[in-house]
Amino acid sequence: MTMQTSTLRPGLLVSLKTSTRGNVSYEKLDLDLETGTSELKKWETTRTIADVEEFERAKKARSGAVSIIRKVCAWSAFGLLCPESDKDDLEKAITEAKQLIEDFNSTAEMTRVHVYVMVGRIAADDVEAVKAINSEVRDLMADMERGLKTLDVQAVRQAAQKAKSLGQMLTPDAEGRVMKAVDLARKAASDIVKAGDDAAVEIDARAIRKIAEQRISFLDMDDVEQVQKPKARQSRRVDIDA
Repeated sequence: MTMQTSTLRPGLLVSLKTSTRGNVSYEKLDLDLETGTSELKKWETTRTIADVEEFERAKKARSGAVSIIRKVCAWSAFGLLCPESDKDDLEKAITEAKQLIEDFNSTAEMTRVHVYVMVGRIAADDVEAVKAINSEVRDLMADMERGLKTLDVQAVRQAAQKAKSLGQMLTPDAEGRVMKAVDLARKAASDIVKAGDDAAVEIDARAIRKIAEQRISFLDMDDVEQVQKPKARQSRRVDIDA
């Protein structure tokens, strides 16, 4: 089987941070206990919200701003990713999210919500970025395999959803390989659900094998060299006189 190395589409790495200040206060009471040579540390914390209605609106505004930006991005363990082709959509989403927060802050008396976004570029030929994304794709496919083997439908579907989202950062060929694994995993998960709790479920070994094949296709060349079968060392011929 010929090993393949995926290539990223040009993209953007999006760092998103939100914070809420004001309206909430905390009082911590130390309840330390000492018994001979032992020491037990314990705290009792009391939270006070001055304006509950405003507090709930702040949570809604904060989560809404995050959702707006995440909708145009792909999830990854390294942060939010966005194809460069969707740059305009990302800029609109950031503007919309900031406006949502500004609208809340203009009407709030005790609470302030902040949203911060930093955007960096990822080159399509960035070797380290390719390795990082390949690793993430492999991990998600491995999660799908394990989920099918253990009949954990939720784990399969979560991994499949993340893999599908991450696939938009890959070239069409690489994205196609990801979607093949996702489709296989989702179908097998649906078959598990249809079988029911009381039915004997036959694990789709073929689906697992096909997903594994797609996972292996995302091995980097360094990984390929490590997993190649070692060559046998040639033995020196020894002549023995009779």
